[in-house]
Amino acid sequence: MALSDYDYRLPAESIAQAPLAERDASRLLVLDRRSGALAHRPYAELPEVLRQGDLLVLNDTRVVQARLVGHKRGTGGRAELLLVHPVGGTVEEALPLAPGARAWVCLGQASKGLKPGAVLDFPDGLQGLVEEALGDGRYRVALAGAGTLGEQLATAGRLPLPPYIEREPSAEDAARYQTVYARTPGSIAAPTAGLHFTPRLFERLAGRGICWASVTLDIGPGTFLPVRSEDESLHTMHPERYSISDEAAAAVNGARREGRRVVAVGTTVVRTLESAAATDGVVRAGAGETTLFLRPGDRFRVVDALLTNFHLPRSTLLMLVSAFAGREKVLAAYQVAVDAGYRFFSYGDAMLVEDGR
Repeated sequence: MALSDYDYRLPAESIAQAPLAERDASRLLVLDRRSGALAHRPYAELPEVLRQGDLLVLNDTRVVQARLVGHKRGTGGRAELLLVHPVGGTVEEALPLAPGARAWVCLGQASKGLKPGAVLDFPDGLQGLVEEALGDGRYRVALAGAGTLGEQLATAGRLPLPPYIEREPSAEDAARYQTVYARTPGSIAAPTAGLHFTPRLFERLAGRGICWASVTLDIGPGTFLPVRSEDESLHTMHPERYSISDEAAAAVNGARREGRRVVAVGTTVVRTLESAAATDGVVRAGAGETTLFLRPGDRFRVVDALLTNFHLPRSTLLMLVSAFAGREKVLAAYQVAVDAGYRFFSYGDAMLVEDGR
């Protein structure tokens, strides 16, 4: 298919610029991927919408204040970095390290561009040396400063809100752009399908006999970089790290053996589980990297239902949902959501894609 096959009309006012007062006050559009039938529900009714015995799989990654805004030494031109991952390690391992230079792969932009050898100055004495241009707006940058990187990012870093949220992050965002179950630091974007969950909702899910397990995928450019070629098959996904514990793999494999549904909370969970699955659908525990690009025609070995937010036109995420439910059904559902005033993207409403009863 062509990239333009994944386009849809989206008024600017449909893009949520801030979270609702309550996480679970969102709306939920339920799509039957067999018939295309739609149902409108309050998100707070999720325990009643799901089935007893369902296994929810969550991504427990935590968003890092990984956006740095400063200046190029010598010229004073504005420079901005988005830290993606350290070279030769995980974000969780790198953040506590003692002072000293550490190389990171970053997305970068600056007035008149970034070139190897450029020195960048950020708040609180944090400095960067551009070592290499890696292509696609990525750079290898050595960072050094007066404290540990975790301490420096806590004061000099900014929360990396998506560019379609047209404001600087607030104190409210520091809490609301994290899931309530976020644990492992490493992402530069939130697993937004999980932003709707609350402790109260988890209690009600448990009361309905619905359980959950957690995996980790560090969200990076692989998830959100735009597709630039009209031929979507030419798009390359950047690798993202994931890990699945023995307990999580056992929970998923047990649910499948017992005929219970595996409900992925977010596209990152889908890519993690499907990347770790053998040909028979058995999920293997362990750590790895995924470049999985799911689009119509691909097979899903593990996931039975998908809880997700509404995604950008022409995005790999929209293609993944289309692979799961069918492009025509998904785009028709999106048109209904636009017309019905649903809120789109990270702070927006949600969608459950499942097989009807």
